[in-house]
Amino acid sequence: MAVSYLRNEALPTVRAGYPGNKLFGNEFADGEQLFEPALSTLLRWQLSTNPQKEEKKQDAWTPAVVDCNAIFSATEDMLVWLGHASFLLRVAGVTLLFDPVLFSSLGLRHRHALPCQPEAVRGIDYLLLSHGHRDHLDEKTMRLLAHQNPGMQVLSSLRMGPLLRKMAPGLRIQEAGWWQQYDLGPTAPLEITYLPASHWHRRGLTDVNRVLWGSFLIRVADKLIYFAGDTSYAGHFEDIEKLFGPLDIVLMPIGAYKPAYMMARSHVNPHEAAKAANVLRAGHLVPMHYGTFDLSDEPASEPLRQLTDIAASGMLRGELHAPAVGEVLRWQDWE
Repeated sequence: MAVSYLRNEALPTVRAGYPGNKLFGNEFADGEQLFEPALSTLLRWQLSTNPQKEEKKQDAWTPAVVDCNAIFSATEDMLVWLGHASFLLRVAGVTLLFDPVLFSSLGLRHRHALPCQPEAVRGIDYLLLSHGHRDHLDEKTMRLLAHQNPGMQVLSSLRMGPLLRKMAPGLRIQEAGWWQQYDLGPTAPLEITYLPASHWHRRGLTDVNRVLWGSFLIRVADKLIYFAGDTSYAGHFEDIEKLFGPLDIVLMPIGAYKPAYMMARSHVNPHEAAKAANVLRAGHLVPMHYGTFDLSDEPASEPLRQLTDIAASGMLRGELHAPAVGEVLRWQDWE
């Protein structure tokens, strides 16, 4: 199989000597190796019995939800978890929206109420899409956001453009490879860089790994804010720390990790999430990717409960913030 490398030649690459993302044929590698989730693993999961079946059935926990419709007309800087992996982040007056899924769909039902009306989601400057999985990229949401935010620009990954334009023609899209910095213009008060994640892509039967996946780093003044996307635990956390030093705030997934034989190459568990935050020397950790959708075998309350225990035992270097869905966090006041 032919090996090649791809990046967006119009954008700067911030890691010296990095040739671009590795491709095996037409598939992106997960770092240096090709990873294709096996259908047999999915079938094994569907045919097996969850050892925590009864515990999960009885665990009706959901995150608390508070109304946040007003944030979209506010002007102050803030961080707001909208559920699962979706955040609104306002930095230096610029409004960023990460991986929004505002509607339930077949096999992907919200377990809690939305903190805002979808029609309220306006005033978005940049929509940041980490990858193409359906719990991070929703077609109905994309159409609505494009209609309500005509000035919005999408920042995403290599080969994401054609997929997005099928959903919402006319979108302004920048595609980046790993270690590439987006062009926000000479007067932008922030920098946004697309960084690695250990994951994969599929939306249909024939598009495995055809679109890249990754994470984001936002630099504003003297603060570094990292959105880890979907990822398993891998060496990219050490690589990111080496290049950027300690990170101030890390938005890190903690859920959808059981059974391990199915999930370990896709998602971190709470212990791995804490380890990754420690490797990144994060001052503050905000967990995500739990409580909103039923994607895996662990009981709903387990991810946050385990992470809270880890922090309480002193094994987490930074400060843990576990907000309600829709709660406004004043990140700019965190030391």
